[in-house]
Amino acid sequence: MSNFSKRLTFTPEITHKIYGLISQIDELKGQWKMGANLSPQTLGMLKRSVIVTSSGASTRIEGARLTDEQVAKLLKGLKIQKLITRDEQEVAGYAELLTNVFDSYKKLEFTESTIRHFHGELLKYSEKDTRHRGEYKFGSNRVEARDENGNVIGVLFDPTPPHLVAKEMNELLEFTLNVLRKKEVHPLIIIGNFIFEFLSVHPFQDGNGRTSRVLTNLLLLKNGYEYMPYVSHEKLIEDNKNEYYLTLNKSQKTWKTNTEDISLWLLFFLTILLKQTQMAIGLLSKESIQNLLSEKQLAVWNYFNEHEIVTPKKLRDNLKIAVPTVAQILTKLLEMKKIERMGKGRATRYKVT
Repeated sequence: MSNFSKRLTFTPEITHKIYGLISQIDELKGQWKMGANLSPQTLGMLKRSVIVTSSGASTRIEGARLTDEQVAKLLKGLKIQKLITRDEQEVAGYAELLTNVFDSYKKLEFTESTIRHFHGELLKYSEKDTRHRGEYKFGSNRVEARDENGNVIGVLFDPTPPHLVAKEMNELLEFTLNVLRKKEVHPLIIIGNFIFEFLSVHPFQDGNGRTSRVLTNLLLLKNGYEYMPYVSHEKLIEDNKNEYYLTLNKSQKTWKTNTEDISLWLLFFLTILLKQTQMAIGLLSKESIQNLLSEKQLAVWNYFNEHEIVTPKKLRDNLKIAVPTVAQILTKLLEMKKIERMGKGRATRYKVT
């Protein structure tokens, strides 16, 4: 246990930064609880949108290539179509598991069996992963750097060997549950530490990153961050993927040394969560527009709220929406006085009013 406790001791400067972020997050969390009177229709629409966005983003982080539009089409026809490609199989598993977490997190216990069950559910459609679904790894799964041809050019990180995984996961769960129960350390620090350690142990042969992101949603929901289903945590990680890997890798280089330091990772984790919390608060003032927009219109509106300046080309390319549809949606938002036009012709740009 001492190695975990020591890892959570920071310099005064880092402590100030960490608790500064936590203070902002928890202040906004309080605003969400006080003002979260969005209609069931709006919450349902947001949740469905997040399931699509998060499933696409979390699998793309690991190399999948399905766009959000392709994910949405896949999930709409999930019950009647065969999942042919690995990308489709991974997205379907992620979407079903995340939906279950959003709907049933209060009943789900945070235990080792739950973690293994999550892994099995993530890979339930993945034909290549039948052998190791829900089971700890049986061979090396070191994190490697590869060139454009797929050749290994170096080892980025060497996680826990298979024969020690069960022991280290048991110790991690025991520590995490114990400190959460005592409430002497802020839960966001404990959750950030758990995710770091989980990714460092890398307990499964494959699917560790996706499992960690589902567990992040579960842990934050169980600790009172109830807006998780309405703003995609996974999308924010995808949008900051380079920094995600950089801070994780730099922190992992100190793992199990006498100078362990996870502050870079923890600051990244909290910064992402603060952005997510700010976006959730932004939803409270947008219920009227949520109820007036179709699914594609809402996707465009959400894109506006994530970007300072927007062009029709960016909407077309990033949301995969046809040019005539983009034009119609922009006209509607202009009529509603939610956006304003800048420039003319090819130089036309838009921003939120």
